[in-house]
Amino acid sequence: METISEKGIRASFVNASRREAAQLPIPKGLDKTDWENTDFLAWNDPRNGQRSYAVVPVADRVVGMVLTTAQTGSKQAMCSWCEDIIETSDVKMFSAKLAGAAGRKGNTVGTMIHDGFDCPRFARRMPTPQEGGDPEQFVATRVAKLRANAGSFAERVAGLR
Repeated sequence: METISEKGIRASFVNASRREAAQLPIPKGLDKTDWENTDFLAWNDPRNGQRSYAVVPVADRVVGMVLTTAQTGSKQAMCSWCEDIIETSDVKMFSAKLAGAAGRKGNTVGTMIHDGFDCPRFARRMPTPQEGGDPEQFVATRVAKLRANAGSFAERVAGLR
């Protein structure tokens, strides 16, 4: 992921008003982020347990999204971003209001994601004996799939698909 400033993060949000984007909390330690090894930037709102934010690279831009989740407990489910079959706990349904007129009408899309947004770590785990194969190729394939899945969701939210 390319380096992005706080101003760039706020400007990237497609499903928030300018006022909402200006007021959202920025993740701590942004200046220490290893951008070269960051697949996407995502964080939970420390003031609102039902709100999270994600900034995902899509083609030649980044798409910022406000995500919401129900206050229910986490479920055992497969995350639709990293698709890890080992780490299936703490997966929640997140929804995002669509950008533009569709979002103003109340239209949303949803997806299952790890509550802590640890998908990059899970995508980079070594294969189990049953998964076998070349570990480097296994990880490279999983990272590419994570980026594609997160990007596809961001495109749907932004109305690019």
